[in-house]
Amino acid sequence: MSRHQSDIKILNKRARFEYIILDSYTAGIQLFGTEIKSIREGKASLVDSYCSFEGTELFVRNMHIAEYRFGSYANHEAKRTRKLLLTKRELRKLERATRETGKTIIPLELFINEGGYAKLTIALCQGKHAYDKRQALREADDKRRMREEFRG
Repeated sequence: MSRHQSDIKILNKRARFEYIILDSYTAGIQLFGTEIKSIREGKASLVDSYCSFEGTELFVRNMHIAEYRFGSYANHEAKRTRKLLLTKRELRKLERATRETGKTIIPLELFINEGGYAKLTIALCQGKHAYDKRQALREADDKRRMREEFRG
């Protein structure tokens, strides 16, 4: 493992259950120093977070990054709005897609790349219907039963 590479992977497990993933992107995030330190300690959560546009810029909202324990007066706000860094082409494509009814941008995974930077995997999603969710639960139960029978 290199000096910067990390095994930090914070997942939004609920997103794959609640939404149909149409397309995914990897985005950089503008962070304060205390925020990256908290992420490296694994103190972040993507539950209830989403992305939205302000003008032509994309921001992630409700992403919780716990305050850094050694941070002083310069500590960050836990649920502040953070800017995402994508290419102009990707931003235009996402903005066009979100204008369509029922499509939204949801964070799937927060990780530290080989260069030591925090990256966020975001996805263009469409909400699932109740019957799609029941089908997903049924498939998970069937897989679990098959594994148990195979071991048994």
